[in-house]
Amino acid sequence: MTRFLGLDVGTQGTKGLVIDRERGTVVGRAARSYGLIEGLPPGAAEQHPETWWTAVREVVGELIASGSLAGERLGGIGVSGQQHGFVALDAYGQVIRPAKLWCDTSTVAEAREFSAAVGRNVPAGFTASKILWLARREPESFARLATVLLPHDYVNFRLSGQAWMEAGDASGTGLFDARERRFAPAEMARIDPGLGAKLPVLVPPDAVAGELSSLAARELGLPAGVPIAPGGGDNMMSAIGSGAVRPGTWVLSLGTSGTVLTYSERPVIDPRGRIAPFCDSTGGWLPLLCVMNATGVTEEVHRAFERTHDLDALTREAERVPIGCEGLLFLPYLSGERVPDLPQATGTLLGMRPGSLAPGRLFRAALEGTSLNLAWGVERMKRLGLSISSVHLVGGGAKNVLWREILAAALGVAVIPLAESESAALGAALQAAWVVRRETEGNLTIAEVVEPWIRPAGEAVVPVPEAAQRYAELLARFCGEVRRLHDGAD
Repeated sequence: MTRFLGLDVGTQGTKGLVIDRERGTVVGRAARSYGLIEGLPPGAAEQHPETWWTAVREVVGELIASGSLAGERLGGIGVSGQQHGFVALDAYGQVIRPAKLWCDTSTVAEAREFSAAVGRNVPAGFTASKILWLARREPESFARLATVLLPHDYVNFRLSGQAWMEAGDASGTGLFDARERRFAPAEMARIDPGLGAKLPVLVPPDAVAGELSSLAARELGLPAGVPIAPGGGDNMMSAIGSGAVRPGTWVLSLGTSGTVLTYSERPVIDPRGRIAPFCDSTGGWLPLLCVMNATGVTEEVHRAFERTHDLDALTREAERVPIGCEGLLFLPYLSGERVPDLPQATGTLLGMRPGSLAPGRLFRAALEGTSLNLAWGVERMKRLGLSISSVHLVGGGAKNVLWREILAAALGVAVIPLAESESAALGAALQAAWVVRRETEGNLTIAEVVEPWIRPAGEAVVPVPEAAQRYAELLARFCGEVRRLHDGAD
């Protein structure tokens, strides 16, 4: 049993990846796309959990049909999931309503109420505000609530028939004490005195958490009893799949959201709550910056010109635009923003002149604006005592060579694109391999399992000093304009 399946259940789709431990390669891939529920009020972002399970079934079916996922060779399954989403189950294990997702900003009022009650900032994207929203806005549904799950927990529930959580994803609920790696009863009671009883057991990160049930096995076409790893949030699994399992390794993921994370042997607490004090899914901690606007911004520009420009054409034109876009500055908050904490902000174009809306210039402004916003957050992480010397780059946006150059200059460090861009699915598969192997290999470390799989895709992109100086100046302008337009931005 040398093959392990990693599933990444995301906002835009579900991906499956099969690794072969003996060959040291990825031997199978499959994906299914889906979207958000349409027609919801402004700010609402929801999906039905059944959509995820349907995608999992289809992905597994494709992998089996391709020959890469033979049940008799399958050693274990790991699941990565979009963080913070709230899956509400009733006493019969049935979904009460569609899940409110990480990018749902309709819970701003509840987030502010909860933050004031607990005396710290809890972003609207975190799960706590969504549970409070259900209690305030849909009391009949809240009265039926028996179990609170996160998206990857729900997929594990469907796989195993059991409900559990692990510290990594749980630390993104807003109800968790990251220092002690446990839920905080007093904070849960701020929402409802009985909420603690509705959260499942916490399982350790380094042991098998369950087995594939006979029901799920029939649905998937796999043998019952396959070991299931604890899994984790997509950021925790991406950390594993991109090598952030020792101090000093930083990872930047360019997806719908943009994240910067690093492994830490100690908790890292931001007094303002902007940098998430997450636990990781290996037993350490994972200080993490998350911005809500990354590839969604570049895709928005692409859609505006898709009849005449594909992404390569936009990039070629953007390469001819000088740094700073001749004064055009894009504050890229199309979906509100988490860092800075501006959930109701909108995007802004500043410094427009004739020609500013030319495709290449606007596309470069989008690349620069998202990069500067990430650089602002990284400066905050550095002020918390974290040092940075290079960054592993993953995610869909990592394929854009110009974006890599802008990020290297804006961050002032070498950027190393990794060969495997699907780091969350890879991380889920590697976690499964780790926990299964530990049953026979004792104190096997996660680093021993992971590091042979971390392979660069070409040379590191090193910042050009002149470009780094120019982007430092642009960062000062960017921060000043955000503060000028948005009270409380930091």
